[in-house]
Amino acid sequence: MNILISGGSGFLGSAFSRELMTRYRAQNRELHITWLTRDSSQAHPDGVSMMTYDELAKTDESFDVVLNLAGAGIADKRWSDARKEQLLASRVKPTESLLEFIARSSTKPKLLVSGSAIGWYGAQGDKPLTESSGYETDFSHKLCDEWEQLALKATEYGVPVAIVRTGVVIHPDGGMIGKLLLPFKMGVGGQLGDGKQIMSWVSREDWVGAAIFIIEKHLAGKSHIQSTDTKQVTDSTSNSLTTNDNSLQTANDTAALVYNLTAPNPVTNHTFTKALGSWLNRPTFFSLPSFFLKLIFGEMSTLLIDGQKVLPQALLDAGYEFKHLTLQQALEEQN
Repeated sequence: MNILISGGSGFLGSAFSRELMTRYRAQNRELHITWLTRDSSQAHPDGVSMMTYDELAKTDESFDVVLNLAGAGIADKRWSDARKEQLLASRVKPTESLLEFIARSSTKPKLLVSGSAIGWYGAQGDKPLTESSGYETDFSHKLCDEWEQLALKATEYGVPVAIVRTGVVIHPDGGMIGKLLLPFKMGVGGQLGDGKQIMSWVSREDWVGAAIFIIEKHLAGKSHIQSTDTKQVTDSTSNSLTTNDNSLQTANDTAALVYNLTAPNPVTNHTFTKALGSWLNRPTFFSLPSFFLKLIFGEMSTLLIDGQKVLPQALLDAGYEFKHLTLQQALEEQN
């Protein structure tokens, strides 16, 4: 397999690359990974090639799969107007470059996997949300939806698209846990608001495993989803993904699917706080009230105090088996 990854050096892209190389080497299968970057001198693992965006605009190389993960962290800074523009541009510009590459490629990718987030659903409390659920309009939804709609333009060139809406990714090396380690280790960690808001999480190992699962199912011509009223299996000769209740509407017959990359067991912020404190063997007596979070973080506080109960129905129906079903497992068992 020849795969191109934007955002390859990030928290998810680097872990994905390592795991894919490990699996393919163990199976003695051919693999070529290329990271798309703006800095060709960026450090990268052995076995990974680097390509700049300028080089992408000129290359005649073909890729079996494109994995689009580039984008600034939505929770890294307060949402000023300038920050909102930066968040959107950091997603739109790399995706536009990939679409331009796809448009002029003589040999099209077999699949575009494009990142998104469960923020697409907006804040909906403890209402269970699957891939066929609707949304509430807020900034997170608008950001995710614009990114998704742009990625779906790949179907206009006959390239199937899989949108992956990612929840809070759990791993001791970084992400949300990385930001919380210091205050919790200092004994000042605690719940946010009333602690009742739902957090839809996924271990990084399962995020990587699910992404590989989606890609390999498609390349093998075995992508399928089964729901209560429909089951359709991909025709391996048609180069298309399934069409069912996790399909996205496009202007042509090229298929596009959406997957929630979350664990099947979301938890409250209170439960998350206690689990993290237990894992670190630290007290969790402190609490930050909602009004204080709104004062400090402004509009971005919605990420902290408004819950989402997002379920990975499409992955479960497709047969993916999660390695970490509980938050405690995710904290304790990942390397």
